[in-house]
Amino acid sequence: MSAPAAVRPRRVAPGPAPRGGVRPGTVAAHAFLVAISVAWVFPLLWGLFNSFRDYAYTTTHGYASFGGFTLDNFSRAWTQGDMARYFLNSVYITVPSVLLALLLASSVGFVLARFSFKLNLALLGLFTAANLLPQQALLIPLYRLFRAVELPIWLSDSPSLLNTHFAVVAVNVAFQTGFCTFVLSNYMKTLPHELYEAAQVDGLSIWRQYWQITMPLCRPALAALGVLEVTWIYNEFFWATVLLQSGDKFPMTSALNNLKGEFFTDYNLLSAGSMLVAIPTLVVFFALQKQFVSGLTLGATKG
Repeated sequence: MSAPAAVRPRRVAPGPAPRGGVRPGTVAAHAFLVAISVAWVFPLLWGLFNSFRDYAYTTTHGYASFGGFTLDNFSRAWTQGDMARYFLNSVYITVPSVLLALLLASSVGFVLARFSFKLNLALLGLFTAANLLPQQALLIPLYRLFRAVELPIWLSDSPSLLNTHFAVVAVNVAFQTGFCTFVLSNYMKTLPHELYEAAQVDGLSIWRQYWQITMPLCRPALAALGVLEVTWIYNEFFWATVLLQSGDKFPMTSALNNLKGEFFTDYNLLSAGSMLVAIPTLVVFFALQKQFVSGLTLGATKG
């Protein structure tokens, strides 16, 4: 007798998935997220809406009315706020601060990620310590320090480092380098170690390994940090108010003070000025949007 054939299990066609009711927790979570999103976006949309409205119309009909649209608020805000000069001041502060912070942070991050030594963790903690202290606690020491440092006459018209863009740039670099070092060092640790082994075999120096291998591979992370740093430093007003004493040296954010009257304030004009101030950061974000998203996701899962 021949051996019985193997019995194959019957394949049952999958039926339709059971339709369960929507969970109350899911509905509550979605409702909460929608409410938070509306609460977050509403002030921005309200400011944008009022920036296109005439002050006389809103005074008569109220801000809840619909009408009185005009584009004069933007031209008035640009000229009355003298935003062209303040925008150049923001460029003088933001561009050097971002470039120096990324350059210093990438150098330190490369050392922390590439080499292992006893003070590795202590060095990282030293660079991130600036983010742990409140900036107000360093107000008086830094003010006295910058007032005591003298600059050559050919470098600045100010007798000390106080009331110069150099002081604001130095403070921004000092406070932002720690955060950039923390991010870049963790990102560089995800790079394959075989790349550096092959570079050593080819005789590449440490400097060439940093500049020709590490930096090109860190472009997404540098772009993401660049967008964040431009936004933070461009909108920073605390140290500019403390260290700058001349009105012609203030950054772009201070131009909004010129739109406020002594006895009343045209909030439609102020809203238009706020929209103009926000345009540079939006341009930088949309220009580096692809690199920004990839920089936030690449290296997130290591190992």
